[in-house]
Amino acid sequence: MSTLLAQVRRWHAAAAPFVLAPLLLTVCTGMAYRLLKDWGGLERDQVHWLMTLHEGEWLGPAAEPIYVLLNGLGLLWMLGSGALVLSQRWRRRSPSGDGAP
Repeated sequence: MSTLLAQVRRWHAAAAPFVLAPLLLTVCTGMAYRLLKDWGGLERDQVHWLMTLHEGEWLGPAAEPIYVLLNGLGLLWMLGSGALVLSQRWRRRSPSGDGAP
C-alpha cells in the first residue's frame, strides 16, 4: 500500500501546477460574479464578462466543454488524492490507528 500511496502523492504533486490556475480562475470569477451582482448592485450584463471567464467561454464553443470537464476532473482528482494522502498521514500519527489526528 505504501508504494501506491507514494505514487498517488507524486501524481497529486505533479497535477497540482496544472490544476491550480484553472481552479483559481473558476473560484475567483464565480465568487466575484455573485458578490458583485448581489452585494455590489451590478446588473447581469455588467458582470457577464466574469461568467465568460468562469465557464471557459473565452476558449470558444469547441474547447469550452473540454475546459469544464478537465476542470471538474482535476478538482475531483485533487480532492480524492489529497484526502487519501491526508488520511494516511493521520493514520501514521495516531498511536491507536483509528485515523484521528
